[in-house]
Amino acid sequence: MLGLLHSLSLFGLNAETVEIEVDSHRGLPRFAIVGLGDAAIQESKERIRSAIKNSGYEFPNGAITVNLAPADLKKHGPRFDLPIALGILHRSGQIHLPEKVQENIFLGELSFTGELRAVNGVLPTTAEAAGKDYKSIYVPTANADEAALIQNIEVYGVKDLKSICNHLEGSTLIEKNEHNVLQRLNQNTITDHDMCHIKGNEHAKRAMEIAAAGGHNLLFSGPPGSGKTMLAQAISTILPKLSIEEALEITKVHSVAGLTNDKCSVISERPFRTVHHTASSIAIVGGGNPPKPGEISLAHRGILFLDEFPEFPIKTLEVLRQPLEDGRVTISRASGSCDYPAQMMLVAAMNPTPSGYDTDDPRCTSTPFEIQRYQNKISGPLLDRIDLHIHVPRVDFEKLKSLEVSEASHAVQNRVQTARDIQTDRFTSDLVRTNSEMSSAQVKQHCVLPDDAMQLLKTAVEQYDLSGRAYFRILKVAQTIADLAGADEIQLPHVAESIGYRHQSNVNS
Repeated sequence: MLGLLHSLSLFGLNAETVEIEVDSHRGLPRFAIVGLGDAAIQESKERIRSAIKNSGYEFPNGAITVNLAPADLKKHGPRFDLPIALGILHRSGQIHLPEKVQENIFLGELSFTGELRAVNGVLPTTAEAAGKDYKSIYVPTANADEAALIQNIEVYGVKDLKSICNHLEGSTLIEKNEHNVLQRLNQNTITDHDMCHIKGNEHAKRAMEIAAAGGHNLLFSGPPGSGKTMLAQAISTILPKLSIEEALEITKVHSVAGLTNDKCSVISERPFRTVHHTASSIAIVGGGNPPKPGEISLAHRGILFLDEFPEFPIKTLEVLRQPLEDGRVTISRASGSCDYPAQMMLVAAMNPTPSGYDTDDPRCTSTPFEIQRYQNKISGPLLDRIDLHIHVPRVDFEKLKSLEVSEASHAVQNRVQTARDIQTDRFTSDLVRTNSEMSSAQVKQHCVLPDDAMQLLKTAVEQYDLSGRAYFRILKVAQTIADLAGADEIQLPHVAESIGYRHQSNVNS
């Protein structure tokens, strides 16, 4: 009888059903796999051969042909080892698969000993399997906790080839994994980046609170040693708590990137990704074959921190423009296109001049031309997408030596969480979660200004020659400031504060 099992091929966060057909006949010994498999799949022939022999079975002597259908879909990775081995054993009569085996999904990489090794992308694969109404999914034991995050499908963690054969034949059953309920989300951890350790810079702290509350992009500019990096790291301690839906979104991306394992089956905290300025545009956006997520997607629902902002290559910075606007990144290759989410906060830090010091500092040795060339490394369109521009001056000695403790992160986080809860209620019927994600139409709907606030905004737009994008982003920040204040509507002080953060002279001072 022809061996027929089902698995799923992953491309980005999407999975397509793959039928594994195994046929054999008399003839010279031959083992062929067809169906556009990559090198890892072609090399699986040796893994499968050894795994079958070392699990106590015999590898058939005849000609074996395995077809991965559909034939025009490219398949990647070693995840098809397990279903191919089961199909060979069934076709050779060494095991008998149940009639309802086609209601199940099988995936896993085999070792020479027959044990199953973990594979990438189990969480999005399991989600797709549940969406396609499959009854069960069999995954390596190391991936079982991750797969069990998905409801409406039975999850079985498989240790080795022998144990799953016994299970399918009904002799020794494998216990189902209990579904996880994400109890480990938002655990309080001790950190050196608590805001209580930061002296001075109250203006920057206020901007951090606004950025965290509304998911806004933030740029720090100041001389070396003023605390820009420390401030950026502290933002991660005041971000609102993860919801279950957000945790699953983040974990799916990290699963595809191979950053989950049996010890970390779910991403329980918002990501904070720090990127060195030597990183390539592919590392930032993502790529490869098959396309893997880049840093902007790994920072989804968290923070992407770019220190020494102007030191990044111009081409690398420019790839941020579209993801910052759309909250998604599309990676196109000859084999197809895939989308990854990129709804992250961009936090950047830079010096005001090449020498590092402010232009009014006697230690600044940079010429006007050098300063202009240095600042021009960050294009106008990219700066236009950053909502809050903050100058961070040096902290004076009296504040540094003070024993007075600043406000702790948990107190700020409580206010940020309250503002986020207001946004959650506001956008109940929309697809957005924060003020920064609002479209122009949603801004017009939710951000209604009184006459005096509208007149102030008009003056600012005309005086500073602000773009249409800047106009809408000022309104979004003003809405976040109103949410932090607990106001039902945006008022004049909220708009005035938002304009103050927008004026880009803060960067160039």
